[in-house]
Amino acid sequence: MAIFVHLTSAANAPRIRRSGVRAASHGQGGTRGVYCFPVLPSYTLTHQWLRELARFGSRGGLVAVHMRLDDDQQVLVGRYTDRSRGAQATVSASEAVRRIAALEDPRGWEVFVPRAIRPSEVHRVRTAPQVAGWRYLPDAHGARPCTCFGCRVRGGYGARRLRERLPHPLDGPPPPTRVLLARVAAAGDPGDPAALREALHWFGMRRRGPLAQLTHLATHPDPEVREELVWAVAAWSTPGVTALLADLAADPDPDVRDAVESTRTSQ
Repeated sequence: MAIFVHLTSAANAPRIRRSGVRAASHGQGGTRGVYCFPVLPSYTLTHQWLRELARFGSRGGLVAVHMRLDDDQQVLVGRYTDRSRGAQATVSASEAVRRIAALEDPRGWEVFVPRAIRPSEVHRVRTAPQVAGWRYLPDAHGARPCTCFGCRVRGGYGARRLRERLPHPLDGPPPPTRVLLARVAAAGDPGDPAALREALHWFGMRRRGPLAQLTHLATHPDPEVREELVWAVAAWSTPGVTALLADLAADPDPDVRDAVESTRTSQ
């Protein structure tokens, strides 16, 4: 039988001992199941996903659940980057172990069991050291971290200091409100469209903003400025946003109206 390890929150340990591992994760193609990794001679490689999973929080730390699966159990195997491309292969559990064990560098590889794990298949549940493995991606240590909106982890340890130290040219952190308002004023009347769109782009990264100083842009002659205004203020909790969006919903430009409708359907 093939032996795999599944990493999960310590708070789940009593339930797993009693009822097994639930099929709570989504794999390639939206299938529900359980992620795991073969038990290899290298302890570090076996538990390589531990630090990455710990980044997303766990109650009481993480534990290692050792599972015994039939050799002919069908699983998905591949690198985590293959999942979004639908390139993970469907093989038997024994073949998944063979493929991963034969790799020169198996970091970033994963096995997905497309079903729940029965209690009889749980071999043991034990504590695991919380320092093994890589974070973000293999070989990330020593590489300059990316602070773009897609890569950064909101609320992560040191995330704010990292963004301030390595600001992204498009994704911030945004300049202070007073600086942005000065740029809006310097753009003139009715205002340079490019300068106004750039300032509104940065305003859109805030949770609140000076709505009263920006409402005049709802009548700007350039429809792209009015559309950017919609995206900038739609998520604000500032009083008056709903009324402004209601006015822009009747804008003569269809792109502006579509922007308002999109913000309403996404909320």
